[in-house]
Amino acid sequence: MVDQGRIRSTVRPDEIVVDDYSVWVNTDVQEVTVTHEGDTHTEYEYHQVQYTKDEYIKQMIAENKENNHLMNTILGVNE
Repeated sequence: MVDQGRIRSTVRPDEIVVDDYSVWVNTDVQEVTVTHEGDTHTEYEYHQVQYTKDEYIKQMIAENKENNHLMNTILGVNE
């Protein structure tokens, strides 16, 4: 995982972007109005984290296990 920190772009990012090698997760997207030399335009500032595909899959498996455990606890189901 590589935490890219806060990123600014003129294009609103998708929440998740998958390329050949990585999964890019963009969160906390905020519109920012920028004025430069009398010109005003909108940019987007967001937090970006890059995962390898293997890291992302492992994270999703762990989250699914936790969610299943919580759901079983709520429903009173014994595993």
